Amino acid sequence: MTRLQARLLGLMVAIALVAGCSSKPPSSPPAVVKGGGISGPENYSRPHQDGAPWWDVDVSAIPDAVPTPHFGPFKASPYKVLGKTYYPIGDGRNYRETGTASWYGTKFHGQPTANGEKYDLYGMSAAHKTLPLPSYVRVTNIDNGKTVVLRVNDRGPFYSDRIIDLSFAAAKKLGFAESGTARVKVEGIDPVQWWADRGQQPPMVLAQPQKVASQVAVSTLAQPVENYTPPPAQHAGATLPVEVGNGDGAVASGLFLQVGAFANPDAAQLLRDKLSSMTVAPVFVSSVVHREQVLHRVRLGPIGSLDEAEQIEQSVRLANLGQPRRVRGD
Repeated sequence: MTRLQARLLGLMVAIALVAGCSSKPPSSPPAVVKGGGISGPENYSRPHQDGAPWWDVDVSAIPDAVPTPHFGPFKASPYKVLGKTYYPIGDGRNYRETGTASWYGTKFHGQPTANGEKYDLYGMSAAHKTLPLPSYVRVTNIDNGKTVVLRVNDRGPFYSDRIIDLSFAAAKKLGFAESGTARVKVEGIDPVQWWADRGQQPPMVLAQPQKVASQVAVSTLAQPVENYTPPPAQHAGATLPVEVGNGDGAVASGLFLQVGAFANPDAAQLLRDKLSSMTVAPVFVSSVVHREQVLHRVRLGPIGSLDEAEQIEQSVRLANLGQPRRVRGD
């Protein structure tokens, strides 16, 4: 082999190595991967407190649940929670109710639901106290008219008068993930009729599906009452008033600034952290019950003078963190 041939061969090998290196995948894992049939990072570690996910997914690209006829057994037997017995209905297709909805997220991501499925906070699912599992509902945000179709596969919420708990994705699509709760209308869906309205046959249609469902519903009512222990605080909006932070001077009489009030404690904590990074004034979260709903108020103070209050108000507005108003300590 001549020296020129050797150089050409070496150059070809070097080019091949460079091409091979450039085709390797990045060393860092993608922000969102599919693992075990649910969304989330590969190294997901379940937090102690519930809240919104730290990985971002465009929920507008997440399709609604597709109502599918269910011909197996329904989970609709009576069960007891916190000393109260619940009697699920045998048929949820004509269910109609209006009330408050909340959502649950990272603390329950990947955990089993009441009917054994894995909860995915970026799935389109819901928890309900009395609908048979599984079933399908249409949930409409009364304030903005947004609507989603969800698969009900879990039980709850049990710690408030809220009628339904949604996945984080569903709450995000309905526009209340940040506020924590919303007034909604919940309507049961008949999967067979849902497909018929679209001029299609439902998948895997069996003979007399309604008869099968009704037989299951009758038999489940005769089963013994189950004891079900729900996860504590199974929704993002807390139901018990809590004080966050050391609270030094928070309850003393004096001048305070209230920057926001949230149903979702995570939103309150986020605002508290942002305010703490920009002011030396004490920032704390104070929770109160208002019209049968817990609100987490983000406040600054006590503030020593009106001049100092005006300076803080201006700083908060310039940072686009809210419109503070002056209040007295309580």
